[in-house]
Amino acid sequence: MKALGHGPLAASLSRPGASEALRRCGIWLSQLVIFAASGIAAFLLRFDFKIPAIELQHIQFALAIWMIVKSVTFRLFGLHRGWWRYVSVPDVLRIALANVIGSVAGGACIRLLAPPGFPRSIYFIDLLLCFLGTSGIRLAVRMAAEAAVQLNQIGGKRILIYGAGTAGQALLREIRFNPQLNYDIRGFIDDDPSKKHGSIVGVRVLGQGTELPRLARMHGIDEVMIAIPSATGPQMLAMLGHCRTAGVTCKTIPAVAELVEGNNLARQIRDVAVEDLLGRTPVRIDEARIRGSVEGRLVMVTGAAGSIGSELCRQIARFHPAGIVGFEIAESPLFEIDREMRHVFPQMPFYPEIGSIQNRARLNEVLRRYSPSVVYHAAAYKHVPLMEEHVFEAVENNVFGTYNVAMAAAEHGVGNFVMISSDKAVRPANVMGATKRVAEMLLTALEAGGTRYVAVRFGNVLGSNGSVIPIFKKQIAAGGPITVTHPEMRRFFMTIPEACQLVLQASVIGESGQICVLDMGEPVKIVDLARNLILLSGLKPDEDIRIEFTGTRPGEKLYEELSTLLEDTAPTTHEKIRIFVGNGMPEGEILARLDCLREACATRDAGRLVLALKAIVLDYSPSAHLLTRVIEGRRRDAVSTID
Repeated sequence: MKALGHGPLAASLSRPGASEALRRCGIWLSQLVIFAASGIAAFLLRFDFKIPAIELQHIQFALAIWMIVKSVTFRLFGLHRGWWRYVSVPDVLRIALANVIGSVAGGACIRLLAPPGFPRSIYFIDLLLCFLGTSGIRLAVRMAAEAAVQLNQIGGKRILIYGAGTAGQALLREIRFNPQLNYDIRGFIDDDPSKKHGSIVGVRVLGQGTELPRLARMHGIDEVMIAIPSATGPQMLAMLGHCRTAGVTCKTIPAVAELVEGNNLARQIRDVAVEDLLGRTPVRIDEARIRGSVEGRLVMVTGAAGSIGSELCRQIARFHPAGIVGFEIAESPLFEIDREMRHVFPQMPFYPEIGSIQNRARLNEVLRRYSPSVVYHAAAYKHVPLMEEHVFEAVENNVFGTYNVAMAAAEHGVGNFVMISSDKAVRPANVMGATKRVAEMLLTALEAGGTRYVAVRFGNVLGSNGSVIPIFKKQIAAGGPITVTHPEMRRFFMTIPEACQLVLQASVIGESGQICVLDMGEPVKIVDLARNLILLSGLKPDEDIRIEFTGTRPGEKLYEELSTLLEDTAPTTHEKIRIFVGNGMPEGEILARLDCLREACATRDAGRLVLALKAIVLDYSPSAHLLTRVIEGRRRDAVSTID
């Protein structure tokens, strides 16, 4: 005789779907037992447990009919599927409705087929007992499953859930259902005083956030789970402060805008990030309109491997384009985004293309091959101090590179061209900002057939390559100090996904030749950002990690502006997008100015370049550092001429 582990029975049970078939068979059999038991119990109750012999024939007919009719009804309602350990209120309502319909249909059949004289009260008693049995067994299974998980979690990490709202209750349920999460939930805390001493699914609301130090000591709490996805930045800071005072670590679930639909909430538990402290409100976008501009069309993204470009690729892919062409000069980052896109969006073609926006021939080659309908131009040099040292490269890439892409797009029939601009283009105090302003003015002046040119201007994004957050994290990991240029340095910030979603929205709002300005909220002090990041690392500012002020760098302003004045922008249909209404320049004039810039780059004459930029961007104020370089260069040239 073959062993069970190697025989045909074991083989059949190991086939895909075999265990599911067995589970459904078990559900069906248990329901049949309940149908039969409730029918017999109904007769026993009706006749005080002394069923007359004359009713035995009625019982036989009733049981046969009820078991058949109710089995069919329960199957039609899908009650032969599902996991009883996850039974919920909607499931109980379906069970109630199935019982009512099954009892009515069964009663009609009994009236037609059974011998006359069937007791009418039996129908109601059977309905009640059958509902109690079919719903009760499911609730019993759920209670047993939850009890087993809670027993396994005793001795695990003791936690409190901060937030007794919908998200907190959902997190509680998922932790209870997941035996792999080794969390022992000791209670809720909530800043709403009316919830104190209440109970949610058997778990008490112990108090408010200010009571956390006392509650943490009393219950031996190891960790706090913040389950308030709609919390503002100040609220998150306050909750983080309570946790720090209590000496416990904290984690959170994502903000509303980040919640992944369909994924388990418990799987999205993560450490509190500095992005949470900004308290950015969720972005509302017109998905139908964006989908209409992208779906089924080929889209090209320049700078596709950068922070903004790569996120644009991810966001665009959600709207089912015919494909995305990723144009990028950096080989290794392009290789990585190519692998990611193929893995995350396997049904959507991604075409990685290496090339420079300064190479017009290469741009023409790529555009001729793919004929994209939309181009998102994110390729640019963006680091202010670095561009102050490389003024010619900044102009060649940010100005002439943009001109190359814009002209190539028009020549190859691109319908929409969207350029990513910067808040540093407003009253620029550095070469990087001046070049982005020139690029904006160029796009607003071009009249290239059917191509629609739109620029989108916004500030810094958290976590982008070379931004302060990755730099601060490395400095903290090294034990400090964190270096901040000036105690009053402020910047506008938004998250990369938020910025890219608004870019997509602006691309369908803006008309050709317009500059869309994104609402960045309130500016954030860089030193506050540094302190919060130290706190999130479980350390204390100025004690564990020092903060040093190094002085402003060449070309930096203490404050950035998204527009010179509020009246320089007009509202749109979206509350976070406005249109810049500043003066532009005719196409012929700006193209002539570009010739002056081109000659200055060709001769490597920094002084001439600064003057050419100033002639285009009247409110450009060159940095003292750059002017000093120009003057010193002129002196050296004068000396060499004399020699």
